[in-house]
Amino acid sequence: MSTDPSPQVSDTPAGAPGKEGPDARQRRAILTAVCVALMAVIASVSGLNVAQSDLAVAFGASQSTVLWIINIYTLSLAALLLPLGAIGDRLGRKPMLLTGLAVFGVANAVAGLAPSAEVMLTARLFSGVGAAMIMPITLAVITSTFPAEERGRAIGVWTGVAGGGGILGMFLSAALVDVASWRWLFALPVALVVVALVLTLRSVPDSREKTGHSFDTVGALTSVVAVAGLVYALQEGPEAGWTAPATLLGLAVGVLAAGVFVAWELRRRDTALLDVRLFRERGLAGGSVTLLAVFGVQAGIFVVLFPFLQAVLGWSGLLSTLALMPMAVLMMASSGLAPHLVARVGALTVLAAGILLAGAGLALMAAMVSVEGGYPSVLPGMLAMGAGMGLSMTPSTEALTGALPRERQGVASALNDVTRELGTALGVALLGALLASGYRDAVDSRLSGVPDGVADTAREGVSNALAVADRAGPQREALIRAAEESFVEGWQHAMWTGVAVMAALFLYVLTRGPEHRPAAPSDVPADDSREASQGPQSSRGSENHTALPS
Repeated sequence: MSTDPSPQVSDTPAGAPGKEGPDARQRRAILTAVCVALMAVIASVSGLNVAQSDLAVAFGASQSTVLWIINIYTLSLAALLLPLGAIGDRLGRKPMLLTGLAVFGVANAVAGLAPSAEVMLTARLFSGVGAAMIMPITLAVITSTFPAEERGRAIGVWTGVAGGGGILGMFLSAALVDVASWRWLFALPVALVVVALVLTLRSVPDSREKTGHSFDTVGALTSVVAVAGLVYALQEGPEAGWTAPATLLGLAVGVLAAGVFVAWELRRRDTALLDVRLFRERGLAGGSVTLLAVFGVQAGIFVVLFPFLQAVLGWSGLLSTLALMPMAVLMMASSGLAPHLVARVGALTVLAAGILLAGAGLALMAAMVSVEGGYPSVLPGMLAMGAGMGLSMTPSTEALTGALPRERQGVASALNDVTRELGTALGVALLGALLASGYRDAVDSRLSGVPDGVADTAREGVSNALAVADRAGPQREALIRAAEESFVEGWQHAMWTGVAVMAALFLYVLTRGPEHRPAAPSDVPADDSREASQGPQSSRGSENHTALPS
């Protein structure tokens, strides 16, 4: 241990020399503060999806511009997570969280009042910047503040909000659009920011990395370019086409920058922004791959579910979002249950069981979905998927953050968030493309007798087919039936691919998942529990981590 007289962050972090860390009441307040801040960020990721047509009318904007208004937030958020997480470690996590909340709140207020698409785009860009300051710090505060025996439960709550918060945000956003105006969508994150600011000022302690080496500027810049290029390609591909010059350029830039980043980080070693050699460890590799796959499949599920509920079943946006709530509730509940199960049977067992349950949910949805069965035909699979995701997210998040030393928890949390964002973009692109191709292949053979112009429109998607059904004359009912049945076939194609992904993930986790045996908290000394549970690598540099009084 260090002989530095300044207070040290241990498993019971100190606010001043010789004093105990935050008591149980303050830890609850800390957890509430960071979860409210996280909810504001997560709700903004998906909230505008329910108001695409309203944005197009309000600004006279094209579909491409509307998609950029939605996607530029995710792009800037994902690209800046790693460098801003590292800066938060160095400058102080509480100041970074407060700054991020201020930027995020102001940007959302401007977006709500935006008079033009250009102002909206700028506001959404800065919302992403503020979110990138907030998101990694929320998890880093938990991992650096909570004692070992409570850390898993706190991470379980955090992952529940991260996983289910998007669905809850979409529901609240749909309700606001239905009863008021799309501009009120931005009132929700602003209100959450105000609450989070008050709670952060009152409850969240500060902590920062005490280091003698310079900031890894090259690593930070190349990480921004790599993530931005990859996310841009994944967002642009489904709209512009996978062989479009812009898509290929984004992919090439992202891959090239990622290669430069890895080469540079291997050269920097102990002074690197992210020690990529740590991916050799089972915890970091297994946690990252699990989060990438699980969040990819979850995002792909939403791509499939919304057209089914809205176009096939004819439900409103609000009712369709409400239909997802059972999945979100079960996901959040199982995230909270996961730490208790980990303590009994071990992280690897819980993680594998969660993946197996999520895969079973996908298989149920693929096997049972039908036009006649409607919502009840997909509900059992949704529930199994939600429970499985909740069980798998918490141990994988804890394994990932536990693989990096304590003074790098901002980077660890940012890596966790980048993995989720990349997985989401990849899932939307992959399963969305599979759904579209499966639908086109299925509908082609069902369009005999339909006028050529109507048939061409119907091939574009189920919503397009239903929109032009009245122009099909006597073939109207046949066209509607063909479109709905073809969508179900495309759904099954996408879902069985998801099952294959989860099966591969299950086998990977069994061989490369986190090595963790259940142990009672009392079995591990309080000051050394983190090092004991994570191995010697996790304690590297921990003597340089200083806690500051709030």
